[in-house]
Amino acid sequence: MINNLQNREKALNLLGLATKAGKIISGTEMVIAGLEKGKVKLVVVASDLQANTLEKVTRVASKKQIKLVNEFSAEELRHAIGKTRKVLALTDQGFAKALAQKLEKECD
Repeated sequence: MINNLQNREKALNLLGLATKAGKIISGTEMVIAGLEKGKVKLVVVASDLQANTLEKVTRVASKKQIKLVNEFSAEELRHAIGKTRKVLALTDQGFAKALAQKLEKECD
């Protein structure tokens, strides 16, 4: 359990670093626009996102074959990036890959 918690914290810290580096776009419409332009490498949605918004983002992410992560609550995302957002996306392949690896370790 502690290992999962540590990986979860590392993943959230990584989102904070990506935000400071300017490698995150946030907000439903901005993320969808980023997906359509091919700028998004990984989508992160809050686990408590409304169903209709989730469906809209999932549809576009699937069409563009972009992985979608919904491991974190809106409160955890707010704390990590310093903004109240339920939908955000990583635009940097390095950050996206690192986050995906941390979350895969959590599932082990």
